[in-house]
Amino acid sequence: MRVTASDKTIARQLLHWYDANARDLPWRAPPGSPPTDPYRVWLAEVMLQQTTVAAVRPYFAHFIETWPDVAALAAADEAEVMAAWAGLGYYSRARNLLKCARDVAARGGFPRTELELRRLSGVGAYTAAAVAAIAFGERAVVVDANVERVVARLFAIDEPLPAARAAIRGRADEITPAKRTGDHAQAMMDLGATICTVRNPRCPLCPLNSQCVAFAAGDPARFPVKPPKVARPQRTGNAYWIEREGRVWLVTRPGRGMLGNMRALPDDGWSARGDGDGVGPVRADWVPLGQVEHTFTHFSLTLAVHGGANAPPPPGEGEWWPIAEIDRAGLPTLFAKAARLALASGI
Repeated sequence: MRVTASDKTIARQLLHWYDANARDLPWRAPPGSPPTDPYRVWLAEVMLQQTTVAAVRPYFAHFIETWPDVAALAAADEAEVMAAWAGLGYYSRARNLLKCARDVAARGGFPRTELELRRLSGVGAYTAAAVAAIAFGERAVVVDANVERVVARLFAIDEPLPAARAAIRGRADEITPAKRTGDHAQAMMDLGATICTVRNPRCPLCPLNSQCVAFAAGDPARFPVKPPKVARPQRTGNAYWIEREGRVWLVTRPGRGMLGNMRALPDDGWSARGDGDGVGPVRADWVPLGQVEHTFTHFSLTLAVHGGANAPPPPGEGEWWPIAEIDRAGLPTLFAKAARLALASGI
């Protein structure tokens, strides 16, 4: 890595800005302070993947209150962890979180280097670099979506994503200092989240505007260059609200596949070709209650919801859950929407 005077200026100006403008986040130590608990850093970084800080805050607080350290999380029941994660999305993260916690507990604690962190279950390049830099002060190059955007604009990298990521990482490496690497990483994240935003970047307030090639060219929002969007496939399916004596029948989805090991309403696997005929998993007088829409990473789903008061439960394992406590069932967002629709229908 070749470090130039300009690279050092960028790092120095960024840290000076961060010292005065760092966001106050519950998983973060103040600028210049000793690193925070690696458990909190790791937990937050996993939760923050493809999720906003505002959405993560209450989940992080609940996890820390329920499982205050990695040993407590490692000993947790998987169903409880999945229920606590419900609504945060990307549920494979929760399953990997538990695997990693058990791995760390078996090792007696978090390893301190990026290389060793990569060997933990479910830990990828970004999370390993973030924990190494923020929790242990190791010089590691941390590149999330915010950092990617800042670097692409700073150096006007005009190659479209995802091919541009190698160049972006190389440039990020060049401006990463040997000291205060964790603060530098968090400063880049904060700059991208608050100043160098996706739309309408606040360039006059940016501490790096004198170094930014895209700002000088007059069109920073053009970067990073993204490929044309591909339309998501559309799927349809049916779900069933089976109610009896103030309780609703819930199933636990298979461990493999979408929303694995989570409580849900019985459904048809989302394979219907049309808008659903409501025949259902058992014979009953099904009443159409409406539809809910939900977008997953790779497809969009229209789910028709059908109600069957006093219908028998379908074959297979399940449980009668008190309707008054449906918010405590840990339903993923899709089925929480379906439950709200059923409750609003007043069947």
